[in-house]
Amino acid sequence: MSTAAVPPILLDPATIRARVERLLYDFLDDQEQGAPDLPELALFTGKLRAMLAAGGKRVRPVLCLVGWHSITDRTPPPAVWRVAASLELFHTFALIHDDIMDNSDTRRGQTTAHRALATQHAGRRDADSLGVNTAILLGNLAFGWSYELLHADDVTPAQNRRTRPLLNALRTEALVGQYLDLAAAGKPDADPHIAWRIIRYKTAKYTVERPLTLGATLASATDQQLNALSAYALPLGEAFQLRDDLLGIWGNPAETGKSTLDDLREGKHTVLYALALQRATIPQQRSLHRAFGQPHLTETDAEDIRSVLTASGARTTTEQMITDRREQALAALHTADFRPTGPIWLRHLAHTLTTRSGLSLTDTNEGTVGTGELPSRPDTPRAPTEKTSPGPGV
Repeated sequence: MSTAAVPPILLDPATIRARVERLLYDFLDDQEQGAPDLPELALFTGKLRAMLAAGGKRVRPVLCLVGWHSITDRTPPPAVWRVAASLELFHTFALIHDDIMDNSDTRRGQTTAHRALATQHAGRRDADSLGVNTAILLGNLAFGWSYELLHADDVTPAQNRRTRPLLNALRTEALVGQYLDLAAAGKPDADPHIAWRIIRYKTAKYTVERPLTLGATLASATDQQLNALSAYALPLGEAFQLRDDLLGIWGNPAETGKSTLDDLREGKHTVLYALALQRATIPQQRSLHRAFGQPHLTETDAEDIRSVLTASGARTTTEQMITDRREQALAALHTADFRPTGPIWLRHLAHTLTTRSGLSLTDTNEGTVGTGELPSRPDTPRAPTEKTSPGPGV
């Protein structure tokens, strides 16, 4: 196997995002062109395009490509890009339904799908329910199309056999994680066991492990390599969600695109909140129980909760958990042999995904955190005159 590093441009997240988005836009165009007798379909494809255009880090497609490049120096074939795009379309479905379940108004700084679709029927008394029902259909369509993306001539039967079980596991785990999240909401509990299970299935496996190992599996990774990638992904996914929980309470909505009241109003069961209940004084516990999970919680109520989360030490402990899990993830990279470029990006992503926007953080290894977006690429050695191409479709 060649020892030459993969040209860094091939792992530029901006390039990956652009190519995945182009593939998805082309796919949506094909769906419209294939159904000329269904003009109503444009409502759905238009909303999906708008959601894709609203942004997002495309973490799952990036990890899928990083998984591939961790195993091989070969240029990823179309099947890898289709799997990456399928992950993003499935994630779009999950966001649509998640926003309905959470009764959220905004996503990525934009109006959520069910709210936006309700405005299409302004003036009707049932506009809100029609918006929700239409968004459910939109999510169902995105879910089905995420499979359809893989039914192409450039995806071989062998590639389908390797990816289908992993994709099915990802979708089943995400569903179970979402159910656990819904069932635990509004039921404060000092036992973090359920909160950790929610993180495991809704985030660690869904967001990090499965996309990473999907790309590696397509590259014919060994069991040792897959085990090492899982040992990296699971603690990193936990740290990623712990950071998200902090951002959900102390984040800057202008940067996160999400209100800092939503999780508190929902009564989201998190490790952070369980730690606070364990350590809070009786008066502090009363303060938490009084406001947490109230649908009309005010900013003043939220400040009371934040003060208890801080005073109890729950916030500081959560930060330490993030650091510990990041270090655990990085240590796992030494347990198997990978191609040079993969670990460079895996180390970089371990910091990027755990030090995200919305909190004024400084990491002694990475410097001050900026927007939280996946940057163009880490400093990777290459010749100054090297010319690389991102490939077709970008």
